This record gives sequence, C-alpha cells and structure tokens, in this order.
Amino acid sequence: MSNIDVEKTQEEAKKASQLPIPKGYRILCAVPHVDEEYEGGLIKAEDTRKTEEQTTVVLFVIKLGSEAYADKDRFPTGPWCKEGDFVLTRPYSGTRVVIHGREFRIINDDTVEAVVDDPRGIRRA
Repeated sequence: MSNIDVEKTQEEAKKASQLPIPKGYRILCAVPHVDEEYEGGLIKAEDTRKTEEQTTVVLFVIKLGSEAYADKDRFPTGPWCKEGDFVLTRPYSGTRVVIHGREFRIINDDTVEAVVDDPRGIRRA
C-alpha cells in the first residue's frame, strides 16, 4: 500500500469517526448520491440536484440508536430495518446534516415505511 493509499484510508477513517451517533430511538441514515445527469446525458443544474437530494424518499441506514425498535408494544414483530438496508421514508423527514459535503439524516425508528433491496429507479412521485 502506497503512502497516498494509507493517507486516504486514514482520512476516510477520521471522517467516519465524525459521524453523529444516534441516541435513543433514532436512526442515522445517509442520503444516496444523486446522478449528475439525466438518462439522455444532459447535465442537471446544481439546484435540481439539491432539490432531488432534499426530497429523496430513499435513505441508507448506517447506525441504529440503542433504543431503536426496543418497544415491544410498538414493534411486536421486531425491527423494521437494520444497518445496511435501503429504506423508504417521507420526503424531508428527519434532521438533515451535511458532513464533509455529504448529507445525512437522523430519523425516528417509526419513520421507516419500507425496506427495498435495490433503490435504483425509485424516486418521489
């Protein structure tokens, strides 16, 4: 491994350690990257990409809070999602934060409406 690779790996590890740790019944999610161009090859305006990012209904679950899905009365069948899942939520849901240019959301455990295997092609109607 070259010095450049080691430095990049260390930088990525430092960035990952700066992610917030969800508390209680909260879930930390990443907003998937938005395509920079349309299928036909036209480049999207920056405002268009930002709007798509803000209104996305697809999130990637990074970390569950310690009490997420712990209430057996509300979640008798167990957790609705797990770390590594792509989930569907309502647009604009959660607390939005940007870390190193990447948007993340902290949502409540009951905000998850579905889990999807392949989020490609899913967009807000």
